[in-house]
Amino acid sequence: MKRKLLSFILVLTMVVALAGCGSTKTETAPTKKPTPVGEKVGVAMPTKDLQRWMLDGFYMKEHLEKAGYEVDLHFAADDIPTQVSQIKNMINGGCKVLVIASIDPDSIGTVLDQAKEKNIKVIAYDRLIMNSDAVNYYVTFDNYKIGVKQGEYIEEKLGLKDGNGPFNMEIFADDPYDSNGKFFYNGAMGVLQKYIDSGKLVVKSGQVDFTIVGTPNFSPEYVQSRMEDIISANYTGAGANLDAVLCTRDILAMGVTNALEAKYRGSVYPIITGQDCEKESVNNILADKQAMSVTKITSISASKVVEMIDAIMKGEEVPVNDTETFDNGKGVVPSYLCEPVVVEKSNYKEMLIDTGYYTEDDLK
Repeated sequence: MKRKLLSFILVLTMVVALAGCGSTKTETAPTKKPTPVGEKVGVAMPTKDLQRWMLDGFYMKEHLEKAGYEVDLHFAADDIPTQVSQIKNMINGGCKVLVIASIDPDSIGTVLDQAKEKNIKVIAYDRLIMNSDAVNYYVTFDNYKIGVKQGEYIEEKLGLKDGNGPFNMEIFADDPYDSNGKFFYNGAMGVLQKYIDSGKLVVKSGQVDFTIVGTPNFSPEYVQSRMEDIISANYTGAGANLDAVLCTRDILAMGVTNALEAKYRGSVYPIITGQDCEKESVNNILADKQAMSVTKITSISASKVVEMIDAIMKGEEVPVNDTETFDNGKGVVPSYLCEPVVVEKSNYKEMLIDTGYYTEDDLK
């Protein structure tokens, strides 16, 4: 018991320390009511196939139930019609608040009209739901800053600030239809573009624009094929080394590492960035096949959702810290942005093991 208690206290302490998300403003919910008992919350997650959605969904369920709420949690196997059907059932099943991590941010506006008619509050989680005035709040990590951290990592490791270079780099970005993708890309390119312009970074493939480097459906197979083509065309001659690969997600980095193992014979192994700390990528970091991954400590964002739901249910002030940035096409959505962290070989135990994100056995 002592070990479990100490572990819990440690995790809680780190979560509070990491959750520095800037000054917090508040949105006031319309009516004040006593603590609700047994009110129902719907939580719609995109898939069980990625660890972070599993962690987020079950963390919310556990902590909302501890607070006295009934929770209807569903995963949609990355199938849009399934998610729409699940949300309809939540609306018709008496949920008072919906938390939705959408598969396609443009696909669920119509069903949310039904939620608005029933005065059901909607919290968009991680992916901003677009073109719907039924979205009340948005909780995510600072996605622009995630890209900045990836760009700064490459900048630091290559010594670009010190005038080193030229270096060769290639770019792999999110699905163009993911609402977060441009934030990651713009954050990273905000750091790196000046080095491309000056010739200190050279993208030999010429593939730089977001519409070209975006990855349909986040497919690692697509990434591997594209990376193999880039290697064959640009990195086969003597001294044709690849120094860095900007990957906005771990799943993209996995495709890149597979391509490198299959085709790349350069004398320099590239710095590869990522995001999400997927198990395979963490193991690649430990094996020096990937340099870093920016992670969203899920307990930070999920605990913020629980806090917001509790405030909504009780008619209290709802915490937000951004009321200007996120316009979904129908208006600015009050948002709460949490702080991402960089994980690399030197700190993975502190960031992932000590916080309970993974166990050592998970990474074997």
